[in-house]
Amino acid sequence: METHINTALQVSSPSFKPNEFIPKEYSCEGKEINPAITVKNIPEGTKSLTLIIEDPDAPNGTFDHWLLWNIGVTGIINENSIPGTEGKNGSGKNGYKGPCPPSGTHHYHFKVYALDVKLDLENGADKTILEKAMNDHILASGEIIGLYMKEE
Repeated sequence: METHINTALQVSSPSFKPNEFIPKEYSCEGKEINPAITVKNIPEGTKSLTLIIEDPDAPNGTFDHWLLWNIGVTGIINENSIPGTEGKNGSGKNGYKGPCPPSGTHHYHFKVYALDVKLDLENGADKTILEKAMNDHILASGEIIGLYMKEE
């Protein structure tokens, strides 16, 4: 995907620090609700935000945990919320799927994109369709990575 303005979004979470463990309540072992995400340094001209949460350590290739687009440009995604349109996760369902690695510690990439448009996509689109729609509309992007390992 092409970013046509080279700006980095500052993505953080009050729920976990970068490269540290995501609390259990956000996982399949807890309430399985999304953690809060904060986005700063949003460029002028941004019309919407997109969030893609993925686990590249999954045994069968990257697993998509949440696809969310047309998020308002407030810079806040609240805990346990759906502030946009949801797409299909790796389980084939719309919505947030919490960390649930089969073994070991996995890395969860919370990628946020600032777009110069609102996307005209149906609820339930998959990541391929989402990324194609975002192409040439990305003003900035950023990410925070969290870790998770199931309790033994």
